Amino acid sequence: MLRSLAIRDMLLIDRLDLVFRPGLNVLTGETGAGKSILLDSLGFVLGWRGRADLVRQGAQQGEVEAVFELDADHPGRAVLAEAGIGCDDEVILRRVNTAEGRKTAWINDRRASGEVLRALSDTLVELHGQHDDRGLLNPRGHRQLLDAYAGADTGPVRAAWRALSDARRACATAADRLDALRAEEDFLRHAVKELDLLDPQPGEEAELDQRRRLMQAAVRLKGDVQRAAQALGDDGAERLMLDALRWLEDAAEGVEGRLDGAIEALGRAISEMADAQSAVEGCLDALDTDPAVLEQVEERLFALRGLARKHGVLPDDLGTHAAGLRERLETLDAGDQGLAKLAQAESAAQAAFDAACAALTAVRTEAAGRLDAAMAAELAPLKMERAVFQTVLAPAEPGPEGADSATFEVATNPGAPAGPLNRIASGGELSRFLLALKVCLTGGQSGLTLIFDEIDRGVGGATADAVGRRLRALAQDAQVLVVTHSPQVAALGAHHWRVEKRVIDGTTLSHVMPLSADARIDEIARMISGDTITEAARGAARALIGA
Repeated sequence: MLRSLAIRDMLLIDRLDLVFRPGLNVLTGETGAGKSILLDSLGFVLGWRGRADLVRQGAQQGEVEAVFELDADHPGRAVLAEAGIGCDDEVILRRVNTAEGRKTAWINDRRASGEVLRALSDTLVELHGQHDDRGLLNPRGHRQLLDAYAGADTGPVRAAWRALSDARRACATAADRLDALRAEEDFLRHAVKELDLLDPQPGEEAELDQRRRLMQAAVRLKGDVQRAAQALGDDGAERLMLDALRWLEDAAEGVEGRLDGAIEALGRAISEMADAQSAVEGCLDALDTDPAVLEQVEERLFALRGLARKHGVLPDDLGTHAAGLRERLETLDAGDQGLAKLAQAESAAQAAFDAACAALTAVRTEAAGRLDAAMAAELAPLKMERAVFQTVLAPAEPGPEGADSATFEVATNPGAPAGPLNRIASGGELSRFLLALKVCLTGGQSGLTLIFDEIDRGVGGATADAVGRRLRALAQDAQVLVVTHSPQVAALGAHHWRVEKRVIDGTTLSHVMPLSADARIDEIARMISGDTITEAARGAARALIGA
């Protein structure tokens, strides 16, 4: 329930504090007095999208604060809990708009985003305004309204639609890939055969290149190494060093040890020279290249490099590339079988989606019958007992919301063809249809403050009285705020405020005043007779209030 509304420097309001009560709250006033400003200000603090120029001219900023009372099981508590905002028995919304257009909102003194504010406002207030009927007159929104009335869970249908969409996409992707593989089947088979025949190994290209370079250099290097081997061999340094060692050993006995160091050094040199000679001979063996072997190495190396260029990869990546081509070929060979499995999965997903749609259609059909019956009960007190409201369900293009379309149609007289609300109903009839429909659609929501902005337009007399009585009955279980020009509706309110304009120091401002019993009689009399209030009008006002 909306407990209070405080407005500062918004449009034509400089300062306004209102305290609302349970039951039917009525706001009246002449056209242009500022009743819409109250609704604009309330919509602003609730986070609704509206006009941008809200700050009163000359003010630095405008501010609105609204206090709502929450029951223990109010759905707004869940929104607050999800946002991490604490709450006792009331929630305080405050929103500021600067002259530059910057907006800042608080919920219970905690900064809040517009998204959280709007989510909370959906649980607090339901507005039925002069232009709000566009939502009801647009058939595109009728299915959503019916689902809300039914309490339908569209989650299973959405999940089934996603699964079906994924299955269709997987099947189509596999079919496209299979077609692409079939187009290159000859290439794949030839390439895999060619690569398997060559059987490239990681690191092989570098090893072959090293062997090839060594073998190519062998001819040039072998002559030098052979000459070195001869210099170190029996006819070279080895013979001379052995002769020198023998001569020194023969002379060593006569020089009393003076040659011992030379003999030892020469022995070591002969040993090192033997190692050098062994290494040289090993190198000669390595350089002993068979031209046929060199040719084989070159052919293998050129084959690896040529195949790498052909496939646009490095030689060391040929093995990995071959595995990828082999995998594609295996996919091709197993393609029909895999495609059949995906088709089976798509059929299963389609069956699951159809079943979920059928279940949702059954829920909608049952709810449509209940809504039609509820509308019949609502229309009778509104002097439209001969009118017929019908929720028409029809097959529609399947999608995440199911496979139904829903349209609200009416027939204002028995035997007359049914049709869309905005084409069949007159202005006064349309207002009553919309009132009845709004009452039915919001009947299951607890804790809402219902606001009706001139929902009684286009009706008068007994019909206006019927509309007022329905609003008063609705207010027995909820807080209802009504902006009205109808004296019949105003007379049925439990609490009455008058909105008027005043010019103060050359500035036009809107004021809202709670009316006493006598002031209320005068206000309703004004609504009956105009600017000149007669005693007859006052008598009529008393009669309406006492009726």
